[in-house]
Amino acid sequence: MTENTMSTEDKFTPDVSLRRNDAHHRYELHVGGKLAVQSFYRDLPGHIDFSHTETSPGFEGQGLGKVLAHFALDDVVAAGKRIIPHCPFIAGYLRQHEGYEQCVDWPDSPARNGSGA
Repeated sequence: MTENTMSTEDKFTPDVSLRRNDAHHRYELHVGGKLAVQSFYRDLPGHIDFSHTETSPGFEGQGLGKVLAHFALDDVVAAGKRIIPHCPFIAGYLRQHEGYEQCVDWPDSPARNGSGA
């Protein structure tokens, strides 16, 4: 399990924690011990396939999803895996933020990342 208490994406109170929960196949962002945002994935050979991201009621509109996306994508890249963004939120984050282009295999359009694979 990977855990971190800070992100460079946005600044929040110190009671924010981030982790990869392998048992539940999701990345998690907790605020004050409560699960605020979770991004679900499938761990495939050489890839992490993000399926969907959920924000718990009361935590919407605070930018917490972006913090979790940044953490999760950095974790995938650090592990030497590629990203498959089936999740619309993760896909949107990738389109708005540079630095991940060489690590993404876009679903339904293999030539989009320039690899032609």
